[in-house]
Amino acid sequence: MADLIGDGLGAGDRAAVLMSSGEAADPGATGLVGVSPWSLRPGSAVEAELPEHATHVFIVLDGRVNPVDQLEAWKEWLGARGAQVARVLFIVDCKLAERNPKLFAWFEACIHFSDVVLLNRREGVANKWIGDFRKKFEDKFYPCLFEFVKGGKVSNPALILAPVARRMSHVFDEAEWIAEEDEDEQEEGEEEVEMKPEEDPYLERRMGGRWVLELPDIAGYLPAPPR
Repeated sequence: MADLIGDGLGAGDRAAVLMSSGEAADPGATGLVGVSPWSLRPGSAVEAELPEHATHVFIVLDGRVNPVDQLEAWKEWLGARGAQVARVLFIVDCKLAERNPKLFAWFEACIHFSDVVLLNRREGVANKWIGDFRKKFEDKFYPCLFEFVKGGKVSNPALILAPVARRMSHVFDEAEWIAEEDEDEQEEGEEEVEMKPEEDPYLERRMGGRWVLELPDIAGYLPAPPR
């Protein structure tokens, strides 16, 4: 995060960070300024304050909580404030993913919503495993970028932050997607019809409110958080 802010933004940009109250900032990180907490209230509602005077706001989700619950809550919160999502970044702990194949569904869900996938903690992980992991998504024509993290940094921070949507999901740009589809149909001379966004498969619920695509609980695979 500090690397992206320090080397990926322009001289006149002002960054702020909204950090989940369940996550602790790395005490060794430098360059992180304007960090404020956010939390998820009962009923999956975000409790946060949009930082004033910031040109870019980085939102760090809670890595121990279902990512779909958090993304659904943030979609509503950001939409109510007219905020635009420029990029969704996902950091893969390659060691964790390699050692726990049962977590693949969790990683797959996160990548579905991501523009950029950063492969981190690759020490001791076979290159073949990393290649096979990427290939599973490339074979399905996922448009997201896969980049390596080396020494806590990426080779091109500006590329990582470029505000070009490359995610499979349209959940954060439904209005734009509808407008483009409507314009395309009018150009083809078809009758104007009411356009509705296609429901994201990860946001479909069963009777009773549970997700159709349920994810493994990643918290059970992680060490206890520091207190």
